[in-house]
Amino acid sequence: MKVIISKCMMFLLMFSICSMSVNGVPNTKEPVLEKLQAQQQHFRGEEHNPDYDHEAFLGQEAEEFDNLTQEESQRRLSVIVDKIDKNNDGYVTQEELKDWIKFTQTRYIMNDVHSQWDNHKNLENDKLSWAIYRKDTYGFMSGHFERSEDDEAKEAHKSDDSYTYAKMILRDKRRWAAADVDGDGLLSKEEFISFLHPEESVHMKDIVVYETMDDMDKDKDNKISMDEYIADLFPGVEPNEEPNFIKSEIEQFKTYRDKDGDGFLDIGEIKDWILPDNFDHAEAESRHLVYESDSDADGKLTKEEILAKYDLFVGSQATDFGEAIMKHDEL
Repeated sequence: MKVIISKCMMFLLMFSICSMSVNGVPNTKEPVLEKLQAQQQHFRGEEHNPDYDHEAFLGQEAEEFDNLTQEESQRRLSVIVDKIDKNNDGYVTQEELKDWIKFTQTRYIMNDVHSQWDNHKNLENDKLSWAIYRKDTYGFMSGHFERSEDDEAKEAHKSDDSYTYAKMILRDKRRWAAADVDGDGLLSKEEFISFLHPEESVHMKDIVVYETMDDMDKDKDNKISMDEYIADLFPGVEPNEEPNFIKSEIEQFKTYRDKDGDGFLDIGEIKDWILPDNFDHAEAESRHLVYESDSDADGKLTKEEILAKYDLFVGSQATDFGEAIMKHDEL
């Protein structure tokens, strides 16, 4: 049975499609969409995925340490609990947990942005031009780079492969335009954050929904069928197969996703699905962690309660807590 998201995919789900520029190999699925889908599946109360909790609690260091003993995991967790307890009252509240989760998410995003921004040279007044970005990202493909953008657009529209380089360049160009708030054709570092992580910016929500439709709508009829929905969530598994996780998703599609009951998801239904109003990932995850760990049901966690559930927070994975704590203190 397929787990909601695998350990090896946990690190990848936080990347935007722009990160493919490191090695030039396209991802098989848009990581922004995978991140949003994983959040929703986790909080629907389906089969529990501990890796999701580890990633939310530890952030970018979740993959750095593996195969620690229980004693070492608990020792390192004890150190970080002291830092989460900002008022030093001996308890970790849901609000303190929420603040920590937001910190780990923000730290990942900013480190990713700083790293990619520093790879681009020849800035214009501390701004990045599309021409430089395109050259730095896709310049290794000399054949593609020599083509005009009109030619790339034509190739993208006629290709059946959703992840040809032409389509990726066209997608980046659309996302670039959406992130360019002041319309000067250049991205400031702040605008670059929205470009790399559009799911984090309110003004980028429409582009996230559009990209989701583009990814999932294989027959290009501007709607998502049941088969397309299942094929995107579970590549290689046929909708008519009988595993419980397929049945669960079919029921979700019919009961909650397809609001008008026509058998398809339109653009509005997709937006309601992947970007529901008033959904706060950090709020949901912090509530989940408290619920699972609060043995005396007093609404807050002692260090002992957290250490007793160390596997929920860090499991066999831990982090360089010294670095995490230092960076947390700087906020």
